[in-house]
Amino acid sequence: MGKTPAYYYIALACIACAGIPKGYDEGGFSASTKLPSFVQDFNLVKANWEGRASELADRKANISSFGVLGAAFGSLIAIFLNDRIGRLRTYQLAICVWGAGILMQIFSSGIYGFMLFARIFGGLGAGSLTVTAPLFLAEIATAKRRGLMVSLYMVVLLTFLTLGFFINYGAEKHMASNRTQYRLVQGIPLIPTGIAFICSWWMSDTPRWLASQDRYDEALASLARLRGSDMNDNTVREEFEQIEAQRRQKLADLSGTSLWNVLKEIVTVPTYRSRFLLVMTMQTIAQWSGGNGITYIPEIFQYAGIDGESSSLISSGAYGIVKLVFTMVFAWGLIDIIGRRRCFLAGLFLQLAAHIYMAVYMSYQPGVASNKSASDAAIASVFIYAVGWSIGLCTVQYLYGTEVFPTRIRSVSYASSMALHWFFQFAVVRVTPNMFVSLDVWGAYIFWALICGCGIVILGLWAPETKGVPMERMGELFSGHWWMGWRAKLGSESLEELVREGKVSEENVTTDTRVERV
Repeated sequence: MGKTPAYYYIALACIACAGIPKGYDEGGFSASTKLPSFVQDFNLVKANWEGRASELADRKANISSFGVLGAAFGSLIAIFLNDRIGRLRTYQLAICVWGAGILMQIFSSGIYGFMLFARIFGGLGAGSLTVTAPLFLAEIATAKRRGLMVSLYMVVLLTFLTLGFFINYGAEKHMASNRTQYRLVQGIPLIPTGIAFICSWWMSDTPRWLASQDRYDEALASLARLRGSDMNDNTVREEFEQIEAQRRQKLADLSGTSLWNVLKEIVTVPTYRSRFLLVMTMQTIAQWSGGNGITYIPEIFQYAGIDGESSSLISSGAYGIVKLVFTMVFAWGLIDIIGRRRCFLAGLFLQLAAHIYMAVYMSYQPGVASNKSASDAAIASVFIYAVGWSIGLCTVQYLYGTEVFPTRIRSVSYASSMALHWFFQFAVVRVTPNMFVSLDVWGAYIFWALICGCGIVILGLWAPETKGVPMERMGELFSGHWWMGWRAKLGSESLEELVREGKVSEENVTTDTRVERV
């Protein structure tokens, strides 16, 4: 096989840019709604809502959350489009939809209803990209580096989430407070994503999708181009034969399987039911443990004692950097060294500790002037929370959702968990401002702390350690009572023996298939 071509890395970079819409929405857009120009244009000035704080909170929450609502439906639509029109065309269509939504959003010019429509419309594209991009990356990456390559998507997402806060800081400091200010901030992600979109027209679809459409010559040519070799190269031929063998095996596993039969099996087969409910519980705890507070992180830093909009934006950027660094540490190291259970339990403990301190701090609200040390500790607890979230439920629920299900129910089960993920994220982003108003901020932290505490107990008992477990043997971990999941282990046959005897393919060992974790 020849040297890895530049085309391969360009393709990876282009598809990884699909993380920009979601990342920048959570960082850049959410922070831009605090800019004076945006606040004035969309009537978010507190003085105009005297005695109607809950109505103002509703208005803010709708602007932030409607993009997430659109993404929830977009992710469901992408599941059907990916198999019908291909990964590449779905990617291109999703970028067009998202870009159109951003343009409508930028030029909504204070029209509240039009802004909400633009947020939903753009969210459809952003949500589709969260499904399509990881799948695309997984199918073009080499087997040995698949986990690393797929994680580029999350790295790009978190990078632009972080950059968004610093871009807002620069706009607030150096631009006049008019519509151009927030329009520029919200329009910036169109540039890198637009470049990736243009480059994608020189790309081929994934070899796996082309093969699934019986377009074998195109599939082989696409694979040879990615590997920088000739179509007749033995290594390329061997990889293509593996792709085709996996496709035939999947068709055999799914033959005669209707959606109704799959749903019936999930409900009636005890081990399927246990796995499905575990993943749904993980998604529920992850979304309601405060993880999506990033959408309102500038406000949270102001509550914690940081004075001024500019200072809170800088702190929010630092928060994003911490998340990025520890998510990379998690994805590229901890998950396969200390295991999934230890990661999410340690993360939940850190989240719980941070929430408890913030609840106490917010109940007294001493402020910086009266107690600077307490305020500094509150700021530190926000960063501690970021570490806990990054090494735990930020990613673990995706990994469990893709590795614990057998082929027959994997697609339906994972799609269901992702739909729940997006609808819960919408709900959390929608109600958080109202929680801050009705529960006096500290009550919101009590609620999040209770969720984290329940998560430690429930998931601590239920979730087995899946590190190093072949996907074919996941059922053994769920054969007992759910509350004994923490003690579940495989039988006496070693993984090496199973691989050597051909009972398990090396590519189906979870530590080598980190691809699905995003």
